[in-house]
Amino acid sequence: MAELHGNFSLLHRACTLLVAVCILHLSVVIFFYLRTYNIVARVQTPVASQYITTTSVPTTPEVATEGNKTLQYCPNTPPKLEGPLYVDFSEPVKLEGIMKNTRLALGGHFRPSECVSEQKVAVIIPFRDREQHLKYWLFYMHPILQRQQLDYGVYIIEQGYMEALKEYDYNCFVFSDVDLIPVDDRNIYKCYDQPRHLSVAMDKFGFRLPYNEYFGGVSSLSKEQYLKINGFPNNYWGWGGEDDDVYNRLTFRGMSISRPDHQIGRCKMIRHARDKLNEPNPHRFSRISQTKQTMEKDGINSLSYSVMSWEKNRLYTKVVVDIGKPPHL
Repeated sequence: MAELHGNFSLLHRACTLLVAVCILHLSVVIFFYLRTYNIVARVQTPVASQYITTTSVPTTPEVATEGNKTLQYCPNTPPKLEGPLYVDFSEPVKLEGIMKNTRLALGGHFRPSECVSEQKVAVIIPFRDREQHLKYWLFYMHPILQRQQLDYGVYIIEQGYMEALKEYDYNCFVFSDVDLIPVDDRNIYKCYDQPRHLSVAMDKFGFRLPYNEYFGGVSSLSKEQYLKINGFPNNYWGWGGEDDDVYNRLTFRGMSISRPDHQIGRCKMIRHARDKLNEPNPHRFSRISQTKQTMEKDGINSLSYSVMSWEKNRLYTKVVVDIGKPPHL
C-alpha cells in the first residue's frame, strides 16, 4: 500500500510539472504573436498615410543626380531673395559675367544644387527684332530666377509650349514679354493653384492694373491649366486681343486669376515704339467676344507650324518657326 501511495505522488508531481511547462510554452507563443503583430502594424501604418497625403506637396527627400547626394525639396520662401531691386535701362548691359556662370547648362537651363525644385518651369518669350531688350531681360532675369531656386529653361520662341516639352518634362509655363523686368524678386516666376498674373503693377500704367481683366505682360499657367483652356488662340494676327481671349478662356473654365500684391508685383517696361509690321488687329474686339464659341476648336488642337532652326547658347534656347501667312483680316 505504501508503495502504491509513493507511485501516485510521483505521478502527480510529473503531471504538475507537465502542466507548468505547457502554460509556459503557451505564454511564450502568445508573447511572440503579440510582438509580431505590433511590428507589422508599425510597418504598415506609414504606407496607409502615404496614400492619404498624395494630394499635398511631397515631404520625402529626393536623390539628386550628383553623386547620390540626398537633397530636400526647396522651401516655399527661398532664403536668398533680396526683395526690392534696382533696375535701370539707361545704360547698355554686358552679359559676359552671366555667360561664364557654370551653373547654367547649355540652352539657358538651370537647376538649384542645394535643393530639389518642386516645379519645372519653362520661361517662354515671344521675340522679334528686340536684341537690346533681350540683353536686359537676360541680364536681370537669370540671377532673379536662380535666387528663386527654380528648375527652369529659357525659350525665345513663338510656339514655346510644344517645343519646350520636346526637351524636358516641364509642368509650369511662364509667358513673358521681353521688355518687362520685375523690380522685386519675391514675385516668384512659378505656377500656383490658379493661373497667375505676375506683372500686376507696371510703371507704364502707373503701377496699377489698367483694368481688372488684364492678363498681359507676364503670366504663368501649369500644364494642367494650359490644357484645360486648349492653350492660346491661333486666330489673332497683328497687335492686341490675345491676352483678353486667354482671360475669357480661363473664366469660361471656372478658373480665377491670382496675383501678388501691388508692391511685390511691380515691373518696369523698356520704352519702345511699336514693332514694325505689327499693326493693331482690326477684328480683335469681335474675336474676343466669340471666345466661348471658338476656344474648343482654336488652340493646341489646331496648332500648325514648321520648325526652321534651333539655336542654343549658355543663356537661352532660340527656336525659329514658320507659322504661315495671316489670312485676310
